[in-house]
Amino acid sequence: MDIETIKKLREQTGAGVMDASKALEEAGGNYDKAVEILKAKGVEKAAKKSDREIKAGKVFSYVHSGRVGALLKLGCETDFVAKNDAFVSLGNDIVMQIVSMGPENIEELLEQDFVKDTSRKIKDLISDTVSKTGENITIVEFNHLSV
Repeated sequence: MDIETIKKLREQTGAGVMDASKALEEAGGNYDKAVEILKAKGVEKAAKKSDREIKAGKVFSYVHSGRVGALLKLGCETDFVAKNDAFVSLGNDIVMQIVSMGPENIEELLEQDFVKDTSRKIKDLISDTVSKTGENITIVEFNHLSV
C-alpha cells in the first residue's frame, strides 16, 4: 500500500497507521471498502467503550436569530478529551442539530440524519469521535428552547 493512500485514509477516518494499512490490505487496495471496514471497526470499538464511566464533558450552546436555541451536555471520560478538537466539533455539530431539527429525546436525536451530511446519523458522528478519541462519549441531556 502506498503511503499517500494510508495518510489520506487516516485523515478521513482518524484511524492509526496500522489500522489504516490493515484495512487497505483487507479491502484488496479498494479505498472505499477500506473506509467501510474502518467505520465498522469504529462502531465495534464504540460499543466496547459504552459501559465506561462518564466523569467529564462539556456544555455546548447554540442560538439562532435570538429566537431558537439549545443547550447540550455531552459527556466523556476525561477532561483531556473534553478539550479535544474532535470532541468540541462533535458537540457544536450536535447542538446545531438540536436547534435545526428539534428532537424530543436523546433516542430520536441519535437516529436523526445529520443536517450537514444526510448520509450519516448523529450516532455515527459519535461513534467516529469515540474511535478517534478512544473514550466513551455520551449525550447526557439537552434542552431545546424557542420564543
